[in-house]
Amino acid sequence: MARVMVGMSGGVDSSVAASLLVDAGHDVVGVTLKLWGGESDSGCCSVSDVDDARRVARRLGIEHYVFNFGEDFDRFVVDPYVADHEAGRTPNPCVECNRHIKFDKLIRRADALGFATIATGHHARVVDDAGVRRIARGADHAKDQSYVLHMLGQSQLARLLLPVGDMTKDDVRARAADLDLITATKPDSQDVCFIHSEGGRAAFLGDRIPLRPARLVDGDGAEVGSVTSVELVTIGQRRGLNLGGDGGRRYVVDIDRRAGVVTVGPREDLLVEHQPLHDVAWSHQPVDGALTFQCSAHGTPRGGTVTADAETGVGLIAWDEPQPRVAEGQSIAFYTGDRVVGGATAAHR
Repeated sequence: MARVMVGMSGGVDSSVAASLLVDAGHDVVGVTLKLWGGESDSGCCSVSDVDDARRVARRLGIEHYVFNFGEDFDRFVVDPYVADHEAGRTPNPCVECNRHIKFDKLIRRADALGFATIATGHHARVVDDAGVRRIARGADHAKDQSYVLHMLGQSQLARLLLPVGDMTKDDVRARAADLDLITATKPDSQDVCFIHSEGGRAAFLGDRIPLRPARLVDGDGAEVGSVTSVELVTIGQRRGLNLGGDGGRRYVVDIDRRAGVVTVGPREDLLVEHQPLHDVAWSHQPVDGALTFQCSAHGTPRGGTVTADAETGVGLIAWDEPQPRVAEGQSIAFYTGDRVVGGATAAHR
C-alpha cells in the first residue's frame, strides 16, 4: 500500500476520499492548503474549512497539516485573474489553481516530504489505456470535474488517486453521514473561492482596477443601453445587460474595451466555423481525427477537429458545424469519448 498525501479542502468530497484511502489500507496524511488570505464565504478557503478538515482527519485517525501557499496563489491565480479582466479576457481561476498550485506546488511539497502518491476529492477518474493514463469523466456526470483537470500530463497522472470518481454525489454524502463526518451536509463550494458573495466580482475587481462604463449598441450601431463596467462583460453573455423585453434574445457578440462599446445581437452573430487557440497541450501525444470539446465546467460537448503547432502551442478548432465563439481566456478541454486527451485556452479571433 502507498503512502498518500490527500488534499482536504474541508468539503465532503475530499473528506470521503480520505476515508476511502484509509479503508484501503494506505498510509494517509491529510493536508489543507491555505491559499486566500482575504475574506471568503465560498466553503473553500476560510478558516472554518481548515477546522472542518482537521476535525475530519481526527475522526479518521490520520495526521493533518496546513500548507500556506498564499503567495503562490496570489501570483499564479489572483493576480492573473485581475489582469485578464483588465485586458478583456475571461479567466478560469479554478483551472489555473489546479495547474499551478494543486498539481504543481503540492506535488513538489509531496516530493520533499517523501510522498509518491497524492489524492484529491475531484469527481473524475484516472484510467489506464494500454499504458497511457488519462483523466476520464466521473461517474456522476452532473458533478463531473474532468474539465478542470485537462492540463494534467503523464507524470502527474502516474501518481494521482481520485477515490470518489466512481461515486455519485449522493453516495459520497451517504458515506460521510455513515461515518458521522462534520462535512456530510456541507454545501458545495463556489467556483471562485476568493470572490465573496456580497459584492461579487464587481466589488473584488473594483478594489483592484478601475471599472469603466460602456455603451451597449446593436449591429447597426444604435445605442440600446449601457453597462456599469466593461471589464465584467464577456462574449456570449446574455444575463445582466438590462436590455428590456423586445421579444428577442440578445447576446454580447463583440467588445471594444478601449472605446467602451459592447455590441449585442442574436445568437447567430456569435456562430463561427473555427476557434483559435493558444497553449495547446496534450496529456500524451497529439490526437488526430474527431474529438469533442468542452468549453466550460458543465458545458455541452461540441464536435470538431484540432490542429496545433507543437512548438508554439498555437492551434485551431474546426467545428463540425458552426458554434458560438468562446470568450478569449476560457479553457477548452479535448475529449475522445469520456477520456480527456488535452486542452487549450481560447484565443482572440
